[in-house]
Amino acid sequence: MTDSLSEEKRQWNMSRIRSCDTKPEYVLRSLLHRAGYRFRLKTRDLPGRPDVILARRRSVIFVHGCFWHRHPGCSRATVPGTHQERWLQKFEKNQRRDAEVKTILESMGWQVIIVWECELMRSPELVLEKLIPLLGPLRKKTYHIPSRKELLQVAEERFKLKFAKNSSSHGDDPIANNILANSPKL
Repeated sequence: MTDSLSEEKRQWNMSRIRSCDTKPEYVLRSLLHRAGYRFRLKTRDLPGRPDVILARRRSVIFVHGCFWHRHPGCSRATVPGTHQERWLQKFEKNQRRDAEVKTILESMGWQVIIVWECELMRSPELVLEKLIPLLGPLRKKTYHIPSRKELLQVAEERFKLKFAKNSSSHGDDPIANNILANSPKL
């Protein structure tokens, strides 16, 4: 299948894909916090820069995108039609790096947990149910666990707000300024 976009447009699109503070990360953070877990975010102290660090529990969580990290059996783990050999090399390199980081963290005494984007976005409550036995006992719940729809709305608002702040700091962007002006204070 040929790409419907020009090579320049495709490169521009791919350059806009975020590596941190993604919507799935916001959903996971919101879930964990509302369930009573307290954590740190990305630190340079640990290999691979885990997305969520629960230091007291010696656990780290990576939120893996199905496309970039090749979720087995997932429909999102496709290979683009153009430059397939280059893509396959990139994916193989990502998988090799993921395995190395996991091995290093485990040798340091950390429990490594992988949360897949598709599972988190499809059923956040189910992901939380799977995480609780891995992470251990909870603090007292401080908030109700919201529905999937509520979680996705909060993640979308935070994502837009962060995008708008980053964009507006790089120039006069009318879209970013509009988002900032109309966003609730979180």
